[in-house]
Amino acid sequence: MLFSNILLAYDGSKASNKALNRAVELAKANPEAHIDAIHVFDFPRYFMGEGIVPVPTTSNEELYEMAMQTAKEAKRRLEESGIPNKFDVEMIQGNAAQSVLDFAASHNSDVIVIGSRGLGSIREFVLGSVSHNVVQHAQIPVLIVK
Repeated sequence: MLFSNILLAYDGSKASNKALNRAVELAKANPEAHIDAIHVFDFPRYFMGEGIVPVPTTSNEELYEMAMQTAKEAKRRLEESGIPNKFDVEMIQGNAAQSVLDFAASHNSDVIVIGSRGLGSIREFVLGSVSHNVVQHAQIPVLIVK
């Protein structure tokens, strides 16, 4: 099956690096293919009772810088893959699974390529992994790479 609009969810983990390689393989199989690589990040929120405890600005700045570096790494790896100008890399702030699903719907993606386990938190372990949530709610094929 050939895909034209490939969505790659990338977080810099070992599994997402394998997913990037698989997305490149899919893109090389179809000369018309395009990869949208997205890195989703979010700032932590700490709750105390019914209120939200403010997070120091420096923590958010560090998280944003790490997100920028992850997106740059995805771009560098895609440039080195031999498919220049057939991809875009974006950073999105928000819930990882929902952001992937929203992006896929709004960009008419044909397939979502995602690693089986990312760099998520304990919260994702308790609530279910991002890849699991994406598979459960996606309206298009999802390729989970181990």
